[in-house]
Amino acid sequence: MSSIKGILFDKDGTLVDFQATWFAIGDLLALQAAGGDRGKADALMAAAGYDFAKKCFKADSVFAAGTNADIVALWYPQAAAEERRKMTIGFDRFTADEGARQSVPLPGSQDAIARLHSSGFRLGVATNDSTGGAEKTLLALGVAQMFDAAYGYDAVANPKPAPDAVYAFSDLTGLKPSEIAMVGDNRHDMEMARAGGVGLAIAVLSGTGTRETLAPMADVVLDSIADLPGFLAARNVA
Repeated sequence: MSSIKGILFDKDGTLVDFQATWFAIGDLLALQAAGGDRGKADALMAAAGYDFAKKCFKADSVFAAGTNADIVALWYPQAAAEERRKMTIGFDRFTADEGARQSVPLPGSQDAIARLHSSGFRLGVATNDSTGGAEKTLLALGVAQMFDAAYGYDAVANPKPAPDAVYAFSDLTGLKPSEIAMVGDNRHDMEMARAGGVGLAIAVLSGTGTRETLAPMADVVLDSIADLPGFLAARNVA
C-alpha cells in the first residue's frame, strides 16, 4: 500500500450524501415520466430502486449505481433510440444543475479531501453521473481545485463497472493502476477497482452499499472517507 499515489473517488454516497441529495431530484423526474400521476411516479421510483418503507435507495439499484441512460431506458421502454438519446441529454443537464445545487456533502468529506490533497495524492472522481454533473458538484462543494479530473459515464467508452476511468486517470497522471486507490459505496466501484487492477479497493458505508455487499470485494471497509486520511497515514501511505 505504500505505493499508493492517487485516489479515485465515487461521487454520490462517497463525497455527497446520496439520499439527502437525490430523492427529490429523482422524484421530480419520475413525476414527469408519469405524466403527473403520483401512483405511477412512485412505481417508477420503486422500479429504479427506491425503498419507500425504509425511505432510501437500495444498494446497487439502477438509481444508485446506473447512469441517466439506464434510468431513461427503464422509465421510457417504448421510446425509440433517438428519443431516448435526447431524453438522456435532458436528464444530464437537469441532474447536473440540480445535483450541484442540492448537493449535501457527507460529514468530514471536505476536510478529508483537503488533507489528502495536501499530502500529495493525485485526486480524481469516477462516477456514473454525467461529467458535467461531477464537475459542477465539485465546484459546489468547494473542492474542485484539488482534483485533477472527473470522469462521468459520458467521458469514457464504458462506464463503471468497466475499468475505463481507472485507465483514463492513469494516463492523465502517469500513475500505474497499482498506484491508485478506488473509493466507493457500491459493488460496481469495487468491480471497477478489480477490473482496473488498482492497488487498493476501499469501500465506504456512507452510501447505499452495506458491509455484506461490499466486504467480499473490498480490501478494507471504512465508515466514510472521513476515516481515509487516518487509515492511509497509519499504514505509511500518507
